[in-house]
Amino acid sequence: MPMPEPTRRRERVIDGMHAAWEVLIVLLVCINLGLILFDSLFILQPINDALAEWAPVLHQRYDTLIHQNFQHIDLAFVAIFIFDVLLGWTVALFERRYARWYYYPFAHWYDVLGCIPLSGFRWLRVLRIGSLLIRLQRLGLIDIRRWAVFGLVNRYYLLLLEELSDRVMVRLFSRMQQEIGASDDLSRRLLQEVVRPRKERLLNDLSRRMHSMLESGYRDNRGAIEGYVGGLIHQALLNNPEVIRLRRLPMGGRVADTLDEALADIAAQLLQGAAEGLQSPQFRRLARNLADEFFEAWVYQDENTDLALEELLVDVIEVLKQQVLDRRWSRFVGPVQPPSPPG
Repeated sequence: MPMPEPTRRRERVIDGMHAAWEVLIVLLVCINLGLILFDSLFILQPINDALAEWAPVLHQRYDTLIHQNFQHIDLAFVAIFIFDVLLGWTVALFERRYARWYYYPFAHWYDVLGCIPLSGFRWLRVLRIGSLLIRLQRLGLIDIRRWAVFGLVNRYYLLLLEELSDRVMVRLFSRMQQEIGASDDLSRRLLQEVVRPRKERLLNDLSRRMHSMLESGYRDNRGAIEGYVGGLIHQALLNNPEVIRLRRLPMGGRVADTLDEALADIAAQLLQGAAEGLQSPQFRRLARNLADEFFEAWVYQDENTDLALEELLVDVIEVLKQQVLDRRWSRFVGPVQPPSPPG
């Protein structure tokens, strides 16, 4: 059902007011940070003397109107920032963005800390610019993806995140290897708790694969198989002493050739019958029994199999660790294509 026109108009007005407020906060943060930077430089004696010499009127006015009242001016900015945090908190509660009402200050910790009127926390207001730019991006007012500085910052941001995640992964893999080496019953637990409960699915899959492999293998290589079996029969007849004596008799060679062709034809019919019998219930039961035997032989455990499984797991994890380390090295020698930001 389409939204009524008054409702759409009201939402457009609200979105416009929201965007205007976001732009205002960005400007105020930039002005506040500019004042903090300039005032920090103003108290340096060389810069203060140079400004007093080059622009004495500006120096006098700034010192009288701003520098001496800087704390009050900064508190005015802080009051606006606190109002912005409370306003955003109220909107988040109204829109139910978080599961708990007190999650907002933790999710926007940089905004909260930036409201503390202490010199050590003032520079955290820089983070507000990044968060506000992302919000303006989502509103469609700007497109930071076209900014050159975004590509540079996003590149090293992704590198930092991947470096941290890779270090965590390598450390986790090393811990897993230590756990495998220290645990005596790990392989037994893997077989009993992971493999055996899935026995039926594994057997069904194994028997199905055996059936498919035999059927497709014979179908795709029928001529080669029949030729190979026929060659074996022909060679066996050539080396058979009775057939050799038969060929010495009158008309014996023709009889031997006929016997060779008959046996090859019988073998081909047997292979064809066996291939057609792959669809029979008897063969399916045979394949299932063979798969069951293979499974039991595979999960059979003794000291040697336990040690082999543990060594296999350790080597697999080592390969994964090396893969992560190689990927870390390739990141620093190859280009990184940053993905598009949310918006």
